[in-house]
Order: sequence, then C-alpha cells, then structure tokens
Amino acid sequence: MKDPLARPDLDFVLGCARDDAAAGRLALWGASTVIDEHTGVASFDRQTFDALHEAAGVAAEFPVGNAGLIHVYGYWFSKVPTPFGFKRDRWQQGDLARALGRPADAFHLSRGADAGGPDSTPLQRVTDAALPHLRRPPQQARMGEAVLRGSGADAARRSRVVLVQRGDRDAAPALVYGIAPAERAETTAPLQLITAFPFAGDADALLADFEAHPAPRWNAVVDS
Repeated sequence: MKDPLARPDLDFVLGCARDDAAAGRLALWGASTVIDEHTGVASFDRQTFDALHEAAGVAAEFPVGNAGLIHVYGYWFSKVPTPFGFKRDRWQQGDLARALGRPADAFHLSRGADAGGPDSTPLQRVTDAALPHLRRPPQQARMGEAVLRGSGADAARRSRVVLVQRGDRDAAPALVYGIAPAERAETTAPLQLITAFPFAGDADALLADFEAHPAPRWNAVVDS
C-alpha cells in the first residue's frame, strides 16, 4: 500500500513553482507563516521552504513566505499532525476539490489534472477554483468580512472568508480565506488568497467570530 505521507518529488514541485512564478500566479496569494497556529511548530522544514522560494524567485525569510508556495506545495512535505489531520489531506483526499466543483483529484500533485490544460500546475488549479469564490462569492455562499487595522494611516486591509459548497450539499463546505494588500482610502486592492480547506465546524459561530474579532487567521501574516 502506498504511503499517504510519502515525501513528494521535490524537483517536480520546484518546476511547478518556477512556472507559477513566471505566469504571475504567486502575486494572487498573500503571506503566511509555516508555524501552525494550533501546533506551534513549523509544518515543514526550512530547507524545503528555502528551496520553494528560491525556485520561484521570491524573497522570503523563514518562517514567513508566499502563502501559495507554503499551503499548496509546502504542505505536501508536512508530517506534523494537527487537530484536523495532516496538512496535505485537503489536497489529497478530494473533499475540498469537490466542494469547489472540481474532480476529486483536481488538486493532486500532478500536471494537467482537471480542466487546467495538459501542463497545468496544482497551484494554478487551486487558484482558478478558489479565487473567483473569494473575490465574487456566489449567491448561495456564506461570507464574513473584517477590516484589519495596522498602525499606519494606509495599513487598513480587507479580509474575507467564504464558505461554499458546489458539490454534495450534505458534505463539508470549502472555506476560502483571503486578505487584501494595505490600501489607501481612495483605492480598493483586490483580495489575495491565503488558504482553502474543508470546514466541518459551526458556520454561524465561525462567521460571527470572524467579524467580531478582526485578526489575521489560518496562519496568515500581515505587516503593520
């Protein structure tokens, strides 16, 4: 039986990261830390973190880097259990993909799955599936919004969480979360993805807390 926690082919992943960077996809993702808010430890090692960011040409200092590289690729290298399972489960098990209206294997670590084209990368497919729901939530989705305030006059950031289920209505919805770059009052910066995962908790409680207590969530990082 194949080990579900087998270490992926790093060279393959780095090739995907290079292509994503060349296509400008990483700019659609915000910043995240590798230190998990539940375990308090790094989800994967610094060597992998550095390799991902170097391949993509992204300047980053461990443990804070590009959320797309960390969540979509780095989490495949994690063997740290969390209260919700392993980090790669969201991509591997298919529940998230189905909730976003994609085939169960759409977010697997391969080229060309789903409808992204024969050379599509995992990050490309995740972005294509999740970002439209974040920026333009469908009518049937549930949503929470909050403004994150920093210390500077231009440090306000919009944040949004969207719960959407485009598959089995009785299954856990996809949680899609993002934060916009800091913006001036006269501009509206587009939201950037931070993460996505199946959410099996209390939606009412989640959305109420999200709006009542504005803060970076799910390992997001914002500057002041």
